[in-house]
Amino acid sequence: MPQDDDVLVRFEAVQKSYDGETLVVKNLNLDVARGEFLTMLGPSGSGKTTCLMMLAGFEPATHGEIFLDGQPINNVPPHKRGIGMVFQNYALFPHMTVAENLAFPLQVRKMPKSEVEARVNKALDMVQLGGFGGRRPAQLSGGQQQRVAVARALVFDPVLVLMDEPLGALDKQLREQMQYEIKHIHENLGVTVVYVTHDQSEALTMSNRVAVFNDGVIQQLAPPDDLYERPDNAFVAQFIGENNTLNGTVKAIDGDTCTIEVDGGHIVQANTINVAGVGERSTLSLRPERVEISPPEGKYPNVFEATVEELIYLGDHIRTRAVVCGDDDFVVKVPNASGHVHLQEGETVKFGWTIEDCRALDA
Repeated sequence: MPQDDDVLVRFEAVQKSYDGETLVVKNLNLDVARGEFLTMLGPSGSGKTTCLMMLAGFEPATHGEIFLDGQPINNVPPHKRGIGMVFQNYALFPHMTVAENLAFPLQVRKMPKSEVEARVNKALDMVQLGGFGGRRPAQLSGGQQQRVAVARALVFDPVLVLMDEPLGALDKQLREQMQYEIKHIHENLGVTVVYVTHDQSEALTMSNRVAVFNDGVIQQLAPPDDLYERPDNAFVAQFIGENNTLNGTVKAIDGDTCTIEVDGGHIVQANTINVAGVGERSTLSLRPERVEISPPEGKYPNVFEATVEELIYLGDHIRTRAVVCGDDDFVVKVPNASGHVHLQEGETVKFGWTIEDCRALDA
C-alpha cells in the first residue's frame, strides 16, 4: 500500500446503492498512489465502473468519503475536480476540428491563446498526430479518434486521468497497439491513471497494480504478476488468464503443503493457500503452461496419466486438451519449439507438475 504522503486518491468505507437496498459497491477502502497506473478489473456488474463514476463525480457515494490529494470531494462537482476523462465512445465534439477539441478544456480554464496553441501542439505530438489538427473527428480512424481523446484528457495537465473501457471499440490488433501507447504515455508523463476494463490481458499489460472486483468487493489488489502467479482465491485464479481447476476434499495439511483427494479419486499434493481445513472442499488451481508432458521419472510429486482429446494449433503453442484426474477439460500449452513433445489425439501420456504451481484455494 502507498504511504499517506504518496496517496492521491483514497476511497474510505465507500458504498453505493441505486435502489436503497442492493449495494453495488460494498465498503470500498482503496488508496491510489501518485503516478500509479491502477486498473479496476472485473466482470459486468462487479462495481468497477460505478467506482470510476463516483471518483469522476458523475455518481454520488451512498456512504463513505472519497479524497483527492487529501481533500474530500464528495460535494465537489465534476468540472471542479481537475480530472481528465477518456471514454470508450471517444466523446469528441464532431463539429470541431481536432485542434479545437483539444483547445476546449484549456479555453474553459481561460488560458492565454499562445499557451493554448503550444499545449495543443505538444499534446498532438505526444499521441503522434502532429499533422492532424485541422481535421474533424469523422475524418479519422477509430484509433486516431481515441488518440485525440487521450490527448484531450491530458492537455490541461490534470492531476488524475480516468479511463473507462477506452479501447473496447477497437479491433484486436489496434487495441493491443494502443495498450502499449497509453502505457508509454503514462511512463513518460508520470500522471496518475485509474483505468476500468473487463479485459484481463489489458489489465496485465498496462498496470502497476490491478484491483479485481466481483460483487462490489475487491477480491485481490496486487501487481499483475502476483495476480497471475499467486491468486488469493478461486475467483481471481479463474478470472485472470487460463486456468485448470480440480475440485476435491482436503485430506491433510502440513504447513505450506496439503493433500487433496480430487473427485476422480486421485491424490494431489498442493500449495496451501486458502483452505478451510481438513475434510473441507477445495479447488486446485494450476496454470496450463506449468504442466510438463512426459516428465522424467521422479521429477514431480504430482504425475498422472492423461488421454489427449484435442490439439489446437495457435502458432506459438499447441493448446492441448486432455482427460486428467477425471477432468476432461484439462488444458496444457505446449510450446511450438524444437525439442518439445509432439502429441497425437487419443494417445495416453503422463502430465506432471510441482507442488508450488498447484494452489489449493477456496471451494
